[in-house]
Amino acid sequence: HFSFLSPSPTRNVTGNSHSPPPPPPSLTPPHQAQVHLSISSTTLPSPSQPPYLLNLVSQHIPRQNPRLLRHLRLLPPPTSIPRLALHKTPLPKTITNRLPFRFRLSLRLLQARLPLSVLRSSLPRSGIRENIGMRDLNFLEEKVVTGAAAELSCKTLYAWEAAISPHLAAERENAPVEDSDVLKMVEQCLREEMECGNKTNLLCLVETAGGVASPGPSGSLQCDLYRPLRLPGVLVGDGRLGGISGTIAAYESLKLRGYDVAAVVFEDHGLVNEVPLTSYLRNKVPVLVLPPVPKDPSDDLIEWFVESDGVFKALKEVMVSAYLERVKRLNGMAKQAGEVFWWPFTQHKLVPEETVTVIDSRCGENFSVYKGSDKSSITQQFDACASWWTQGPDPAFQAELAREMGYTAARFGHVMFPENVYEPALKCAELLLDGVGKGWASRVYFSDNGSTAIEIALKMAFRKFCVDHEALLNFSEGSEEKKHIVVKVLALRGSYHGDTLGAMEAQAPSPYTGFLQQPWYTGRGLFLDPPTVFLSNGAWNLSLPESFSEIAPEEYGTFSTRDEIFDKSRDTSILQQSIRPMYQNSYKSILELHNPPMWLIVSAVIHGAGGMHMADPLFQRVLVNECRNRKIPVIFDEVFTGFWRLGVETTAELLGCKPDIACFAKLMTGGMIPLAVTLATDAVFDSFSGDSKLQALLHGHSYSAHAMGCATAAKAIEWFKDPETNHNIIPQGGILREVLRQNINIFVADDDQGSRTRTGQVGPMAMGRLDGRDGEGDGRSGRLDLESSTGPSPQSAAGPGQFVHLDQGFVGQPCAVQRVVVIGTLFALELKVDASNSGYASLYAKSLLKMLREDGIFMRPLGNVVYLMCGPCTSPEICRELLSKLYKRLGEFNRA
Repeated sequence: HFSFLSPSPTRNVTGNSHSPPPPPPSLTPPHQAQVHLSISSTTLPSPSQPPYLLNLVSQHIPRQNPRLLRHLRLLPPPTSIPRLALHKTPLPKTITNRLPFRFRLSLRLLQARLPLSVLRSSLPRSGIRENIGMRDLNFLEEKVVTGAAAELSCKTLYAWEAAISPHLAAERENAPVEDSDVLKMVEQCLREEMECGNKTNLLCLVETAGGVASPGPSGSLQCDLYRPLRLPGVLVGDGRLGGISGTIAAYESLKLRGYDVAAVVFEDHGLVNEVPLTSYLRNKVPVLVLPPVPKDPSDDLIEWFVESDGVFKALKEVMVSAYLERVKRLNGMAKQAGEVFWWPFTQHKLVPEETVTVIDSRCGENFSVYKGSDKSSITQQFDACASWWTQGPDPAFQAELAREMGYTAARFGHVMFPENVYEPALKCAELLLDGVGKGWASRVYFSDNGSTAIEIALKMAFRKFCVDHEALLNFSEGSEEKKHIVVKVLALRGSYHGDTLGAMEAQAPSPYTGFLQQPWYTGRGLFLDPPTVFLSNGAWNLSLPESFSEIAPEEYGTFSTRDEIFDKSRDTSILQQSIRPMYQNSYKSILELHNPPMWLIVSAVIHGAGGMHMADPLFQRVLVNECRNRKIPVIFDEVFTGFWRLGVETTAELLGCKPDIACFAKLMTGGMIPLAVTLATDAVFDSFSGDSKLQALLHGHSYSAHAMGCATAAKAIEWFKDPETNHNIIPQGGILREVLRQNINIFVADDDQGSRTRTGQVGPMAMGRLDGRDGEGDGRSGRLDLESSTGPSPQSAAGPGQFVHLDQGFVGQPCAVQRVVVIGTLFALELKVDASNSGYASLYAKSLLKMLREDGIFMRPLGNVVYLMCGPCTSPEICRELLSKLYKRLGEFNRA
């Protein structure tokens, strides 16, 4: 468990409002008073106790009782020495949990009936690193009792000279400690105790240095610092005047960050604070009150501990009960899920109970996954599916969004949208029009999800076409005119626009539109096979469909960098002169039909659900421009690709052309809550203008522009593009950071099946991985320097997930990979399989996915297409680690 202290009304949040009292003579002199971060754990003597308990405890010794620590001859009072401690403490059978520091040791001594002199404190002076002002200390406190259960052992991890808040001490003494270092150290100590100790009697506790919002060594609030562990908490409240407010504020801070609080405990000061606290907590969290600690310095506290025994027992029972209930629930969730859930896109017969992922929580980009077995534990898995393409926050951003959502829910709840205005919706609309819609859009239509946004876009495009072509101008529902209207959409094969009926009609036949899935599907579209591009043999290659068979590979060649693919100079380049007319001829006959398509809808750049194919941007750009010249409205489906998924805020920047209508969702809110928008031009909006309400756009739902979603989207839009909050943003270009001096070694498997994929080159294939080194391209065979000589451009935006570097150690490892696509936060590869084992229903990658989950990477493939997806804020170091693990496992998978 964790235990936090609610802020004291007599101390500021950093604990520096008072000068510290002098330390006892047996300790270091005043000028060597220290801040300590220390680790320990508790052995439970009773074999009937649960195998493993984790508690987070925040301890605070009131200023009027500094003698408690002097009695125990340990450290100066924590008003001057905030510290973090995880303690291994043997407790009597009557006491199986540890309370705040001021009670713990005295209680143990009472039950053991031992004099205080058996405690030995050691603060070795050796190991002082004067150059950074930080002591490398081992603080060991031991108790030897014949016949007793165990002993108390406390190890100091970090210490500073000054008796001030750790973040100030670390800064002034040039001895910083990052949050990740503290977490790793705590995790390491916990793991060592689990592996080496007697787990049937093991109780581990983490004690914070001060209150919930007290800064840690890096300056992060401790409730944020320890959030990745999400240990259940015990809140040490305040029984004094003002303590009700402080305790409730601390409790709310913990709950807002996703902590479970098992109990609240505080010292009685005669103000009956427990009554309003119990009422506020609605009896869901026990509030335990300890009798007042005697103020007489000569009191040995024996009577006080006897009087407190019942409270200690109650706290023990509460914590053990909460732990057992949690473990029982976790152990049963996989089985229960298989009995009550109906998962989407899932064949339940292929998901045995033992393969169900039990997710306890999420922190930033990681799932906390419960592993139920003899070694029951909660481990971290990176969400490489980005929770089905929606997620973007790191831990800090997740906490920020949670606060924004909580504030908005408390302020607005839900209010209806038509004919109303409120700040979250207005601010969100303004940010959208100044961001993804800048330069073309003037109106924002809110909805709840991407498929609904597409439905709205189709209705907009239909009306716009009718107005532009003077069709149905005098239409009435009873007229016969509608019988002569043939509604057709122009779309690309491989695209996917959602599961609602209209969206399904606007996409080519696929596994999602089969008769068993959509018996009413007719496919009201004219569907084009788009050319695609992918990485192979160290270059970007163009793959043309069968309809382009008359073009020889040497006529279009390959591209050495991704920039060349998106460069608008391709529109006029001599090399592409044979490609452009062919592209135009592929759809010219369709556009000149007597009943031409009424709108064009494209999944800009990437066809996600269709297998992570990258459409040739030249093909899409030429098609868009041709349709606009013929007054055919253009819709960009950016539900998946928008808001930095591909390294830019909108794919219109990549394609170099603008739509009439565009749809956004998913990353727009950081993935925290459903919301979608359809952006449109003034001309589209005006096509619905009229004197009758029946001419308006009659579409919407009860939660249109719901305040929480709009507020979250506004926060996410600002966060992602701000270099202060998203360190992957390049301020000058407004794009995600390209990793400098990136090198690619890509090798392609022999194309022995005679496919029409026209790469012009064949050979063994290995995938790339990111590397943050700044080495120059060395010109060796197969190595390509991808850095643009003119600096980053929108086309070169790769983002933190630019998974494209391969170490020399990986070169030559054969791997059966058909193609690789990498852009922005997306890395995808298609495993080379027989035609009978390819496609969405393929189970070929099942064993590979199992190995990766064991490595801490949660992935879910699209058949034989495996992809990694990170967020706009993901660090290059994390991307490098992900690709390294994937490459290693690919080698093992291939050999197997």
